Amino acid sequence: MCRSLFAISIVLGSASFSSADGPTEFKGHSDLIHSVAVSPDGKSLATAGFDSQVKIWDLASGKKLATLSGHPGPVYCVAYRPDGKVLASSSHDKTIRLWSLAENKTTQEIKTHTDIVDQIAFSPDGKYLASCSADKSVRLSNATDGKEVKNLGTHGGAVYTVAFSPDSKYLASGGADNVIKVWDVAGMKELKTIKGPEMAIFGLAFSPDNKSVISVGLDRFIRIFDVASGKQTSRIGSSSQEATVPTSALALRFVKVKLVRPTEYDLFGIAWSRDGKTLATVGYDGTIGVWDVNSGKATFTHRIRAPAYCITFLADGKSVVTGHALAAGQPQAAAVVTALTSSKSP
Repeated sequence: MCRSLFAISIVLGSASFSSADGPTEFKGHSDLIHSVAVSPDGKSLATAGFDSQVKIWDLASGKKLATLSGHPGPVYCVAYRPDGKVLASSSHDKTIRLWSLAENKTTQEIKTHTDIVDQIAFSPDGKYLASCSADKSVRLSNATDGKEVKNLGTHGGAVYTVAFSPDSKYLASGGADNVIKVWDVAGMKELKTIKGPEMAIFGLAFSPDNKSVISVGLDRFIRIFDVASGKQTSRIGSSSQEATVPTSALALRFVKVKLVRPTEYDLFGIAWSRDGKTLATVGYDGTIGVWDVNSGKATFTHRIRAPAYCITFLADGKSVVTGHALAAGQPQAAAVVTALTSSKSP
């Protein structure tokens, strides 16, 4: 993986930026941007860099508002608390920090994990902060004071991603053991283990109706599962997209599943639009893909020629924010803005 210089890419369909104005760059991080988060009011963007810094940007102007320094190692994830007053960050240094955005300083440092904290997520109701780690555990902390509420349990390998359902009832986690665990948040216990992905899982997202969870990862497929049954559904794809795949990397048994394979490159980021109609993916080849949920067909593709690691929609549902690596030789990492309506071939 190239880690020389890196960038954020913001693909916008709103009036703040126009393709007629040409690309807009936000210069900032000097190393990999592994995570992006949009503030609850939709006005600010937070970025997590492998340069050990967290940066806050004004989305309308592209101006850098703040640099939050404190982690001694690469920052893997950032997440806004639903009230917009606190930003959480997780790091290679095995800690999570809660930052007061009014003062731009750390208010709590959470040291419950024993290895890299890969991803964090606040519950939509604002009660909990979920975290997952290379130590194989999934944990819940109090969203206000950072105190651990429950070590929910473990996976069979490093856990790379966690996601809450919109109603805050479920938490999904996935990682190196190729399974999705769904946790009952109120009961603080595992609800079920979902099998299907053939390789490590790097991204999870719930549907707006709380009924489905989607995964992406190293097997390069977009997969949607019904939460109640744990079964992979045909919500994306059609009979023409059936494929025969092994039940595990070592198994000789094969099963037919319905799937969409959007790229020949590993997928790292997934996002589900608020209206439930659209999915967005991004992966190692730098291609942003936007997909119609019902048809499984791509409605937009745009390639930024650098690996991409994360993606999220803006509030309007017509825009996505992604984090990318830049090619060597660039003087500084930057954010690139491109109109979503101006689809370009990879």
